[in-house]
Amino acid sequence: MKFLVTGAAGFIGFHLSRDLLARGIPVVGIDNLNDYYSVELKKDRLSQLKPHTNFSFHQIDLTDLSALEELFARESFTHVVNLAAQAGVRYSLENPMAYVQSNITGFTHILECCRHNKIKHLIFASSSSVYGLNTRMPFSVHDNVDHPISLYAASKKSNELMAHTYAYLYGLPCTGLRFFTVYGPWGRPDMALFLFTKAMLEGRPIDVYNNGNMRRDFTYIDDIVKGVYLVSKTPPSPDPNWRSSDPDPSSGPTPYKIYNIGNNNSVSLMRFIQCLETELGVSARKNYLPLQPGDVPETYADVDDLIRDTGYKPGTPVEEGIAAFVKWYREYHKLN
Repeated sequence: MKFLVTGAAGFIGFHLSRDLLARGIPVVGIDNLNDYYSVELKKDRLSQLKPHTNFSFHQIDLTDLSALEELFARESFTHVVNLAAQAGVRYSLENPMAYVQSNITGFTHILECCRHNKIKHLIFASSSSVYGLNTRMPFSVHDNVDHPISLYAASKKSNELMAHTYAYLYGLPCTGLRFFTVYGPWGRPDMALFLFTKAMLEGRPIDVYNNGNMRRDFTYIDDIVKGVYLVSKTPPSPDPNWRSSDPDPSSGPTPYKIYNIGNNNSVSLMRFIQCLETELGVSARKNYLPLQPGDVPETYADVDDLIRDTGYKPGTPVEEGIAAFVKWYREYHKLN
């Protein structure tokens, strides 16, 4: 086995790479090290990976097809995990072209390279945001997701459709993973837990959207990584029960599958903040704001398919996950 992990300097890519290396699996990581958030944080993550003899890193952008083709031809990957993407729902309202270039054009390049290099299994990051205007809870991979409300969500839904096409046309085994509100040590500075912690320790108020009436299926990073690894070990097969007269969007007559990876537990944002207050020993001053364009009020993952096919159910409670994040945050920023 030899893995290519795109976005290896990112939050999930770093943790997955570290886990694979600990299992003795060679990893080649690529990342464009863009400045959407702190490049220093990305480099600090990479510094944790580079001492491993089974790890190599290349600064490559997914839009650079020739560089990708050269890398694929040289390295002979068995598995590809595509985690590189322009992330963030709100930023997609400000800079839509970044999402088209990275998430659409870049993913097409990954598909082409996988197709021409006989990759055994392509695993790619989708997102809970694809559920958009759906309100039936918990969110199921068997439900229709044709009503996204942000370009970020639309780009992730597009990735699922593109992968299905390549699975159908070329027999490329593809698995899409819809991640639900991932958090934990080494997390992204633009996400709520990082923003809340920084503001609270600096004595500033935190922005609480939808006047606090938000619920999220917060999923700890280690649970995500374990789910990705277990899924990677089982390339999908055509679904013998799939019917074109009543098509299931999570599978097909192709080597294609979609899974949710979430905690299967929708937690109120106010409880999440209370857990953080307890861990920091600081009371949050809250700046209540309306629901932002592109945001949904609740997410909640149905993980029955993941449990059935891998025997695994994510389960880290938010109290434990927040404690681990705060411990890392204090150590990383050299705080008492």
